[in-house]
Amino acid sequence: MANSGDDPTVFSCTALPSDSRLLPTVTNAYLGTRVYRDILHVNGIYNGAVGDTHRADVPSPINVKMKVSSKDEVTETFSLNTRTGTFSHVLQSPEYTATHRIYAHHARVHLLAFSITIQRATTKRQPITVQLQTQFTPKSPDVDFNRGPDYQGAQYIYGKTLIPEVEGGPQPTVHMVWTPVPQAVILLGEEQEQSWEFVTAVAESEEGVKRHFQEGISLVAAGSLYSSHTQAWAARWRGCCIDVDGPLSLKQAVYGCLYYLLSAIPPLGSSGFLFHGISPGGLSNGTQGEDYWGHVFWDQDTWMFPSILLFYPEAARAILEYRIRTLDGAMRNAQELGYKGAKFPWESAATGCEVCPEKIYGAQEIHITGDVLLAFEQYYHVTQDAKLFREDGGWNLVGAVSQYWCSRMVWSEEEQCYHIKGVMPPDEYHYQVDNSVYTNAVAQRSLNFAADLAHDFQIPVPEEWLEFAKKVKVPFDTEKKYHPEYDGYRAGEHVKQADVVLLGFPMMYPMSPEVRRNDLEMYEPVTERDGPAMTWSMFAVGWMELKEVQRAQSQLGKCFNNITEPFKIWSENSDGSGAVNFLTGMGGFLQAVLFGYMGFRITKNSLNFDPVCPEDINRIKVTGVSYLGNKLNFTITKERIRIKVTKSSGDPRLSLLEAVLVESGQHIPLHEGMVSPNCDTLVWPVHHGRYM
Repeated sequence: MANSGDDPTVFSCTALPSDSRLLPTVTNAYLGTRVYRDILHVNGIYNGAVGDTHRADVPSPINVKMKVSSKDEVTETFSLNTRTGTFSHVLQSPEYTATHRIYAHHARVHLLAFSITIQRATTKRQPITVQLQTQFTPKSPDVDFNRGPDYQGAQYIYGKTLIPEVEGGPQPTVHMVWTPVPQAVILLGEEQEQSWEFVTAVAESEEGVKRHFQEGISLVAAGSLYSSHTQAWAARWRGCCIDVDGPLSLKQAVYGCLYYLLSAIPPLGSSGFLFHGISPGGLSNGTQGEDYWGHVFWDQDTWMFPSILLFYPEAARAILEYRIRTLDGAMRNAQELGYKGAKFPWESAATGCEVCPEKIYGAQEIHITGDVLLAFEQYYHVTQDAKLFREDGGWNLVGAVSQYWCSRMVWSEEEQCYHIKGVMPPDEYHYQVDNSVYTNAVAQRSLNFAADLAHDFQIPVPEEWLEFAKKVKVPFDTEKKYHPEYDGYRAGEHVKQADVVLLGFPMMYPMSPEVRRNDLEMYEPVTERDGPAMTWSMFAVGWMELKEVQRAQSQLGKCFNNITEPFKIWSENSDGSGAVNFLTGMGGFLQAVLFGYMGFRITKNSLNFDPVCPEDINRIKVTGVSYLGNKLNFTITKERIRIKVTKSSGDPRLSLLEAVLVESGQHIPLHEGMVSPNCDTLVWPVHHGRYM
């Protein structure tokens, strides 16, 4: 397979991988598919009851392949351009070049499109034929499609899903209009170049789908359908980027992770649809029996959310709004298990009711509820968006989660503290354990945040929140000075994935550097080496926090075992098993860059910044960090640190930023547009220490 040369943003090959699961995805948070796949998926459209619910398969009109006569001598190249969000297939011969481009439109989210372009390379005037192969049929096992009348030369089908997620629940309708695909396209003898554009529109109403299709073909007529897509991606990258001057493999990994994760969130300025969260395999995956069936897990809130929040708080808000809309389902989950408040499902689809096929996870892996609230807390500290909580349902969610934790704890007379019994920690090798240290700590964090938020909003704080937060047991071995994973954990027991190490980050549970080190030392050798991809990112973050850069690099290097070639698709496990297009692993990897190398920490009163620069990296520049409505760029080298404010908040209360050097106590104002380099751009030696 060919590589992409020195351009880390383009992944190319001359032959496709034999495993079609490793083909790249084109998605825009409303529509998604894997290239050359016969199905596509629509945001929030599921079929099947409870544990059988899965993303509804919709036939894909863009599943088309180019083919030419076997007599033609051609070379083939397949490329994913992460900068433009485009997959291309190029056939090159001495006589012509044929190019097939596929994309999910990054501004018009109801559109998928592809184009075929033939360019003549000689003065010969014979016709050039490119065959278009497709197995498309307008049928689905999940949607009862009916054929509607053609619309402006395009074909039209519509239908509703067959089985609701819960009894009496909604059965969404899918409407699709698409340009028919001919068996071949022909460049006539008198033509030097010709392009053919094919548009697919999907919506949840007839009026909507026809309007979106009309918008698409109007852009085709104006010659701007593709350019409007690439312009939207260019705007996305201008507002968010991580540039690493280091090994090519690292640069490619970063761009790949950013592309796939940015494809999973609502594009800038998009509106008109309710976002239904991010599943581990993304919108392109999740058919019945595949990649957790498109369900939303803690993967979204713990592993993907923090990086999204730092760059695009508006997309982070859309994730939280999904959790708010599914609060009724979460309250039903708690009630069915005999508890108060809201228990978020281990696996969530459209309603928030538990849809995990195996009951043990839904009943015991309850840390998900605290993970959701930790995301709300991080968002509040980064944005100070009181409206989400006061007016848009966030406070109701915070209160319901707090009620749940209080009802879930039981008092131990023997230990004089509260216990949480019968749980499964993030380490899923163990279950029905008492006092999972991660679960109890995240429950405590939930209650403390709820109390702090109530104080900010001048709402009376229920005494039980403070009582339970203060007295919940968080296991700690005072002799060995480390955190046992749960009551009865024996040092050396094998664990599935990052668990206790999450106390240090993202939880930031108070502990000394000695204890932080002991936790890393204790669990690193006993963690499953072929386990989920995000695990080693968290060990890397821990070692970077302790300035053990070589140990961190060793752990981060393990992540590359989960990156497949040539399109940088991640697999869940390093042996290739599990989910693919594993956004969870990608989110963890980006956290290793942002919260490891760059050392960002989101706290109640500041955004801390404590970077490290490994030997094989000369420079890291992070563009578009959002904090309190301001936009900042951070650049680190081995000698210097630079912070630049590129946009100030429109709120005067939030735009008064300053950098504080923790060790010296020096305060340096940060303003946009100041002439002095000490104001809008700050440069100082790295040995000054941490900044906040």
